[in-house]
Amino acid sequence: MTHTEKTIPVIIVGGGQAGLSMSWYLCREEVEHIVFEAKTACHAWDDERWDNFCLVTPNWQCALPGHPYMGKDPHGFMVKQEIIEYVEGFVDSFNPPLREHTAVTSITRHENGGYRVVAGNDVWHAEHVVIASGAYQDAVIPGYASAIDASIYQVHSQDYRNAAQLPDGAVLVVGSGQSGAQIVEDLFLEKRKVHLCVGSAPRVSRFYRGRDVVDWLADMQFYDLTVEKHPLRDGARDKTNHYVTGRNGGHDLDLRLFAKEGVGLHGTLKTIRDDVAQFAPDLTENLDDADKTNADIKKSIDAYITREGINAPEEAPYVPVWQPDGSNTTLDLKAAGITAIIWCIGFRPDYRWIDVPVFNGATKPVWRRGVTDAPGFYFLGLPWLHTWGSGRFSGVSRDAAWLASQITGKDVPVA
Repeated sequence: MTHTEKTIPVIIVGGGQAGLSMSWYLCREEVEHIVFEAKTACHAWDDERWDNFCLVTPNWQCALPGHPYMGKDPHGFMVKQEIIEYVEGFVDSFNPPLREHTAVTSITRHENGGYRVVAGNDVWHAEHVVIASGAYQDAVIPGYASAIDASIYQVHSQDYRNAAQLPDGAVLVVGSGQSGAQIVEDLFLEKRKVHLCVGSAPRVSRFYRGRDVVDWLADMQFYDLTVEKHPLRDGARDKTNHYVTGRNGGHDLDLRLFAKEGVGLHGTLKTIRDDVAQFAPDLTENLDDADKTNADIKKSIDAYITREGINAPEEAPYVPVWQPDGSNTTLDLKAAGITAIIWCIGFRPDYRWIDVPVFNGATKPVWRRGVTDAPGFYFLGLPWLHTWGSGRFSGVSRDAAWLASQITGKDVPVA
């Protein structure tokens, strides 16, 4: 097929909240551009979330450009349909040059400068390209999963919807990050027998000393901390998010309490062989580390309260309600009545379609505040692109405004 090359100043790849935030600023600055989206705008909120999904950050942190949260419950947590309506309202608030159902399949350097972008059946030449497709393309499921008895239903967290989707029987949830911990609660509330493989994810309390922990951390300017000033530097991007929930007004997710009430807790899953799950002997360590992270966050809040002279109610230290005995390192799936496994062990980014020298030896993109060493080539919407909020409703607007300033060569104020 012969392609007629088209020219446009800016191409944005990805029509989620990141790509559309970028489009919002470029529309305001009257910069000609186009947004390519392989599916539909912000589809992941509908297509890749379970029915009872809700935000884990309060509604007041929803601050897409020109579209702040205007509802009646700023300290509540939007449920799935409310999130969908919020992002749809953002798209409707301006007229983005969006092409849905148009996948970008190749990006290479153009011999005349800039980049050649193949999107659908068209070839484009653009001076600037913004990759806003996110870091969650390929769902991670281990290779040994294919050897598990076919009678055991397997699903990744992005395809889990509700307990009724699963066959009757017990469920093994693998991974204790935000998705895993919340799905365990979802199943537990439906009175399903659940086993959870507990990894190294940290936890955080929902409320402390009279306020949501997020409110405290915002006042402490934690969400303005840049990745360069984070103690872990770039390592912050590889850390698992703290597990907590906004369900029913928000509360702690205490895995020990789940165990006390009947959920089977196990260490990190090493493998499943002959339908026997084998766990690392690290359950106690993982639970203790998660609790320590939570305690350290509380200590930082205590110090802030003291330093600022704030009158806040005291709160007793957390006391673990359950302790493992350390002997539970195998589980016969059939004997335990397990009929389903939910893999909650994350995603891998897929950048195989990008042939531009912006990756390190581990095929990870390298940038500073989203700007790569390749002139006119940018990333947006990734975790800790610049701050904690970079991949979230709370911080993507600031990052998009910054990249708009790099494209236009002038200061672009944050909306």
